[in-house]
Amino acid sequence: MTTTAPTFSLELFPPQTPEGADKLRAARAEMALLHPRFFSVTFGAGGSTRDRTLETVLEIQQEGHQAAPHLSCIGSTRASIRSILAQYRTHGIRHLVALRGDLPSGMARPGSFRYANELVQFIRSETGSWFHIEVAAYPEYHPQARTPLDDLLAFQRKIDAGADSAITQYFYNFDAYAHFIDECQAVGINVPIVPGIMPISSFSSLARFSDNCGAEIPRWIRKRLESYGDDRASIQAFGLDVVTQLCERLLAAGAPGLHFYTLNQVGLTRTLWQRLGLTSPVEA
Repeated sequence: MTTTAPTFSLELFPPQTPEGADKLRAARAEMALLHPRFFSVTFGAGGSTRDRTLETVLEIQQEGHQAAPHLSCIGSTRASIRSILAQYRTHGIRHLVALRGDLPSGMARPGSFRYANELVQFIRSETGSWFHIEVAAYPEYHPQARTPLDDLLAFQRKIDAGADSAITQYFYNFDAYAHFIDECQAVGINVPIVPGIMPISSFSSLARFSDNCGAEIPRWIRKRLESYGDDRASIQAFGLDVVTQLCERLLAAGAPGLHFYTLNQVGLTRTLWQRLGLTSPVEA
């Protein structure tokens, strides 16, 4: 799937309270010891965390690490995105994750951009090649896609609009990712598509996330997790084995890297990182 050295990255979400900010700084200090290529920072529904996303990104940058803020279509206007892009350029940020995002409850209008390809096109028209733009990919298909072909064409539109690479929704089925890569290559999509990796810390949380985003928990994994009941240690031990094996298969097959959804928790991600012996190549 790739002939270049794989890269590894971590996703964070901006804290909501001063106490949360302190906890994230402590967790990030430990995560930094893993030497990820970059930290991505999410952008709340409807742009609700815009300022906190910027603050977190600037802290990461001040700590000497690469940061990739998320940008969302939903609730954003051309003027607001233009302002955000100008701020990021002023601070030397050169990496973005451009997403459609979800419509917050009670919000009637999505904003100036309906789909992520429109946001990518706008970023390119405003800033040229300044930013490396990541977009989302869905090996198990976006939950709102009418057909698999519609989903593939939506992804192709994002690439054609100027996206440089993609990060997938998390998954636990290796074949879904491998098939998605084959489909992309068949229509001429050859950008790096990095698998998104979700450590398993809690079955109830994982089930809730998966129901909301359309990610499948294979039946054999779901049944094993259910069988542990409230035995959190067994859930996490089993989850570590499952996710380690998935990552090993992905890397052996030539995946261009791994992107870990940390949920601002360092423990499981650090253990996975160490089990896999991961290092990201140093940027020139």
